[in-house]
Amino acid sequence: MKILLIYPYFIEERMRDEDMKAVPMGLYSVGAVLKENHYDVEILDWHEINRTPEKVREALAEKKPDVIGFSVLHGNRWGAIDIARTAKQLNPKTQVVFGGIGATFLWEHLLSRFPEVDAVVLGEGEWTFLNLVRHFEKKQDQGLAQIRGIAYRENGKILKTAQPDPIKDLDNLPIPSKHFLYQHVSSSRGCAWNCSFCGSPQFWGRNIRWRSPENFVEELEMLFRKGVSFFYFSDDTFTLDPKRVIEICKRIIEKNLKIFWYAISRVDHVDEVMLYWMRRAGCIQISYGVESGSVNIRKALGKPVKTEQIRRAFALTTRYGILSRAYFIYGAPGDSWQTIQETIDLMDEIKPLSAIFYILDVFPGTKLYSDLKKRHGITEDVWLKKMEGIMYFETDSTMSNDLILAFGKKLRTAFYEKVHSYAESIELVERKDLYPWHADFCSRLGMTFSHGDYSKVQEVRQKLETAEKLFRKALGYCPDHRAYLGLGMIMQRKGEFKESAGILEEGLRHWPGSEDLAVCLGIDYMNLGEFRCALDCFSKFPESKTAIRYKDECVKALKR
Repeated sequence: MKILLIYPYFIEERMRDEDMKAVPMGLYSVGAVLKENHYDVEILDWHEINRTPEKVREALAEKKPDVIGFSVLHGNRWGAIDIARTAKQLNPKTQVVFGGIGATFLWEHLLSRFPEVDAVVLGEGEWTFLNLVRHFEKKQDQGLAQIRGIAYRENGKILKTAQPDPIKDLDNLPIPSKHFLYQHVSSSRGCAWNCSFCGSPQFWGRNIRWRSPENFVEELEMLFRKGVSFFYFSDDTFTLDPKRVIEICKRIIEKNLKIFWYAISRVDHVDEVMLYWMRRAGCIQISYGVESGSVNIRKALGKPVKTEQIRRAFALTTRYGILSRAYFIYGAPGDSWQTIQETIDLMDEIKPLSAIFYILDVFPGTKLYSDLKKRHGITEDVWLKKMEGIMYFETDSTMSNDLILAFGKKLRTAFYEKVHSYAESIELVERKDLYPWHADFCSRLGMTFSHGDYSKVQEVRQKLETAEKLFRKALGYCPDHRAYLGLGMIMQRKGEFKESAGILEEGLRHWPGSEDLAVCLGIDYMNLGEFRCALDCFSKFPESKTAIRYKDECVKALKR
């Protein structure tokens, strides 16, 4: 049997696509189970294939799948439906299965409204999908009722089977990195809390299930040996068990895995010892759901964390050289200009170095959605519209589209106009063993202002001045390649070529084989009229197109 596992495209384009461009971890886990059971399975990342829609039909016609499994979020369900229709047109016998959080909470709607969907896997899907594939392989019309955790049609009726028990020991699942390459990983399943806007508690359950530290680090090591050095640790709350986190971090260090990673946490579940080991093991960013500066709105969203806990978490995270990222929600129940100002005031206190602002969307599987159905009599037919979610403000007579847009502009502008001052106010813990990590932290942040995201945002102030301060701060801790390069380039922009050359020469004493430092230094020499010195810099890298171009210019200049 030929099996395709597809991550389909979304309805709407996004300003930031990082939350949609990664294939869900579950698809790799399902794929690994199938591989271990000797099935021919291929994972297709089609989240952008709508830009070249003709390729959908071409690929399906070429691959001739017997079974297609779609990873369905709420935002990409229409992409899955469109691709499923094409697959059925090409071969009506192709079995189409939807799974994932979007399908789990809309299974009845999907099966009743879309004949292209043959079955839906509900919740955790690894063993359920394997059993379904085995059923299709036998080409039986009967027997689906024996497979737990699915919904399907039979004789015109929509049926749902009993839910299987959660996988108790996650180590029993095959590690997907044996078969696939990816960056998003998770060491646990489940969320102990019950935020009203989140479907995770109902999807996974509120009991946390853990992978062993050995199993999780083995996955990281496999991927690292294959060339992956940057990861997203996507646990709902990675820091929930401090002892376990520290064990994972120590194993990463012991195995000499030179990796960098982001994590997700809660402000009431971080401490100094854990942050120390996370930084040593390569953590460079932690995201916290702050949601709002208003205590009342946080309570309404099911996130009753205390303001003091928020202050403490952000202060400690930054103190240990980890970039603190805040998620904020606006357009929530009770939002007003006063609560927006409370959020801005809280930002000024906690000084996040990155912030993401979301309009509150309501999705199936959440408490907000259940409340909305009761209050407004909404039925699942609302999802026949080509929309990703229900904007909460559209159901609230006290809010309007213009007001929500104004809220968002106010929040983003307030953050961008202050982020340079947040960066300049950084105070890192005085621990000499962390100096190399402090230097790395400051230089990374400096590059964000000089060449990265903040360099492209008009509202961000004093970009180069802030970057220069951060690069110099980095070098105050220890030599840092990125800081030498960034500072050298800033001096070049200012026309201070002699100072730039001195900085880059110092950098090359530490990293004599660095092409970036050498080429940048060569450009300084050219601007100083020292073409022979410049030629020496470029000649060290005969395979570099950039070096070759500048080398030719130097040769011409010396012949004049």
